[in-house]
Amino acid sequence: MNVKKILFVFTLLLLSLVSTAQVGGNNTYEFLNLPISARVSALGGNLLTARDGDLNVSLVNPALLSDSMDNNVALSYINYFQDVNYGYAAYAKKFKQIGVISAGIQYLDYGKFIRADEIGNTDGTFSANEMSFNISYARSILDSNFTVGATLKTIYSHLESYTSWGSALDLGAVYVRPKRGWSAAVVIKNLGRQWSTYAGTREKLPFEVQLGLSMKPKHVPFRLSLVYENLEKWDLTYTDPANLPLTEDPLTGEPIKQNKYKQWGDKFMRHLVIGGEFIITKNFFLRGGYNYQHRKELKVPEKRGMTGFSFGFGFRVYKFHFSYARAVYHLAGASNNFSISFNLNSFAKKRFSSPAASPETPVPAPTAEPTTAPAPTPAPVPESVPESSPN
Repeated sequence: MNVKKILFVFTLLLLSLVSTAQVGGNNTYEFLNLPISARVSALGGNLLTARDGDLNVSLVNPALLSDSMDNNVALSYINYFQDVNYGYAAYAKKFKQIGVISAGIQYLDYGKFIRADEIGNTDGTFSANEMSFNISYARSILDSNFTVGATLKTIYSHLESYTSWGSALDLGAVYVRPKRGWSAAVVIKNLGRQWSTYAGTREKLPFEVQLGLSMKPKHVPFRLSLVYENLEKWDLTYTDPANLPLTEDPLTGEPIKQNKYKQWGDKFMRHLVIGGEFIITKNFFLRGGYNYQHRKELKVPEKRGMTGFSFGFGFRVYKFHFSYARAVYHLAGASNNFSISFNLNSFAKKRFSSPAASPETPVPAPTAEPTTAPAPTPAPVPESVPESSPN
């Protein structure tokens, strides 16, 4: 079976799941969609195609796991809003004839809350947190350019005195053409079920289908990333009940005609996440991103600011790779994301072979030098040379 046939079968599987899809905001365990890696956050909140040895991005697409991540460790911490913090820790290991396996834990801490009844009487405090234990696997098939992967998530949620358990599965595939400078990926996220409910009502998981494409022209130190989110649903628009759009002119009372092309463009852009990465040197990177959906839903009409934009940088120092990102979600504030990764193999002590003999090997005694110098060899007697004849 060639690559085209595999992609065709994978696409059929993807389309068969579209009819049961749901959109974020109507599901439980929404923390699964938060951007973990600082690199991902800086590029708009999503990145599916960066198969370059960065373990932090493998949570977004398990197919990004590669052999170069053997013995890698990745850590991320996000200072979100107020007392809300979340993070991620992962470790990857390569197994011969099997593939690459990683294990990680993702957590979200909502902080402390004051417990009060309906009339305002307080009764101490309570906490809320959620976490997911992840096992990921990836393997290259046919050739090293095409990789498939999967992540199994065991989810636990604790909100005050209510708890819930669930499980989810992510499926991913990525195809890389390094000579042509582009790669493409598809991810099916959060296929699963809530096994234990909070209060007797079973909720759906944030299922989603995503497509990704990245391009890096030759001799140009820039990589463009495009991600098309929520492939399972076209219309992602949301109407704020407190800010309804005008349907008729307030002066004349005539209906306001809507531009169909503008409406189509608005719906299309709500799916798109755009990110760019400048490769300044092999050890320093500048990043920026734009999320149209975030801007449309969270902007303040009177002052839009930088809502929906994100930026950051990454650099390598010694044996560590650091990344930082700042994503502006609202005029009221932004999130700060820190990530670090390193390879444990780089800390292993190098073994040098010593040329000295081992203690068990006897060392021969040095030979005494002769006291008398040998007699010099007489110089050879030159043979007679005939005289040269005249011209």
